Amino acid sequence: MTATLSENRILLLSLLLQLMGLAFAVLIDPYIRKKHKSVMLVIVSLVFSMILQNLADYMLRDGTSRSLARTMVCIYGYSVRPMLIVLFFYIVGKRKSYRAAWLLVAGNALMHFTALFSGICFRISADNHFLRGPLGYTSHIVSALLLLYLLYISIGEYSRVKKRDAVFPVSNVLIIVAAVATDTFADNGNRPISILTAATVSSCLFYYVWLHLQFVREHEQALKAEQRIQIMMSQIQPHFLYNTLSTIQALCRIDPEKAFITTEKFGSYLRQNIDSLGQPNLIPAQKELEHTRIYAEIEALRFPSVRFEYDTPDLDFRIPALTIQPLVENAVNHGVRLCREGVVTIQTRRTGDGHEITVRDNGRGFDVNAPENGEGSHIGLRNVRERVGQMCGGTLTVESAVDRGTTVTIRIPKTK
Repeated sequence: MTATLSENRILLLSLLLQLMGLAFAVLIDPYIRKKHKSVMLVIVSLVFSMILQNLADYMLRDGTSRSLARTMVCIYGYSVRPMLIVLFFYIVGKRKSYRAAWLLVAGNALMHFTALFSGICFRISADNHFLRGPLGYTSHIVSALLLLYLLYISIGEYSRVKKRDAVFPVSNVLIIVAAVATDTFADNGNRPISILTAATVSSCLFYYVWLHLQFVREHEQALKAEQRIQIMMSQIQPHFLYNTLSTIQALCRIDPEKAFITTEKFGSYLRQNIDSLGQPNLIPAQKELEHTRIYAEIEALRFPSVRFEYDTPDLDFRIPALTIQPLVENAVNHGVRLCREGVVTIQTRRTGDGHEITVRDNGRGFDVNAPENGEGSHIGLRNVRERVGQMCGGTLTVESAVDRGTTVTIRIPKTK
C-alpha cells in the first residue's frame, strides 16, 4: 500500500523530537569538546533540513508545473548527503581538516547543479517525472567513497587501543549503507521520509552517545592516574615525616641542643614548604632541592659520619614533589648510615634532550635483580619512577652492586 503523509506523521514527529532533544542536549552538555559540539549542531541542522527536503520532494511529485522547484529540491538533497558523511569524519577522526573529502563534496554538488540545464545527472521531465542520467549515481559513488574512508577511520583510530571503541562508528556506517541500499533497490519511492534520512537521525544519536562514552573513558583514566599519584604521595609523605620526627626524638636523648636546632629547622621547613608536600603537580627543581637540603641537614645531625655533597648547576626545570628527597632518604637508610665515612652526592646537569638528576652513595648497595618484597628501598624507588613517568614523561634507572654503592638517575625530557 502506498504510504501517505498522514500515515507517516508518527515517524515524522518522532524524528523531529529526537533532533530537538539532541540539539538541546548538545547545547547544554558541558562535557563534550567545543569542536564536537559545533560539528554536532551543524549535523543536526542539516539533518533537519533533509527532513524538510524529503517532505518538499514528496509534496512536489504531484502536478506537472513544479519541475523547477522539484529540481532545486533534488539538487539540495544530493548535495547535502555526502556533506553529512564528511562532518562525521570530525566526530570520529583526529585530523583537523579533510580537504580532499570537501573537494569531492563540492564536485558532487557542482555536478548535480547541471540538472538546471542538462540531464547528465538527472532531470525532472515536463510531466514531473524523475529521470536519472548517465551520471545519475554520482552522489551514490561519492558517498560510497566517503563511507569507506569513514569506516577506515573508525577502525583505524580506535581498534588499536580498544576494539569495542569502534563498534558505534562502524555500526553507523553499516546502518547508512543498509539505508541507501533499501532506498535505492527495495523502496518504491513513495515515502515522505526516506529510510536514509531516518537512519541518519539514528546515527546522530549514536554518535552523541559514543562521544559521551569516550569522555567517560578518558575521565576514568585521568581519575585513576590521579588517584594512583595521590596514593603514592600518601605513601611517601608520612614516611618522610615519621623519619624526621624519629630523628628529633633520638636527638632529644643524646643532644637536646641539637634537638632544639633540628626542631627549629623542621618547623621552618614545614612553614615554607607545606604546599609542596601535598602538591600533585610539578614543582620547580629548586624547591625540591630545598626539601632535600633540609632533610639532609636533619639526618646529618643524627648521623655525623654521613656527608652530603651537592653539584647542581642545572635547576631550570620542573619535577614531581618529593622526587629527590626519597632517593636521598633511601641512600641514607639503606646505604650509608652504618658506613664509617658515608657520602651521598646529589647532582643535576643539562643533557642534549633534557635534564638529568643523579643521587649517588658509597653505601652497601644491593642486587638490582633481587625480587621486590614491597619494603625497603624498592617501594620508594618504584613510587618515584611511576610518578616521574606519569607526570613528566621521565625515566628512573638504578645501578647498584653489593658493597659498591648505588646510583639512581632520573632523566626528564626537555619537551615536558
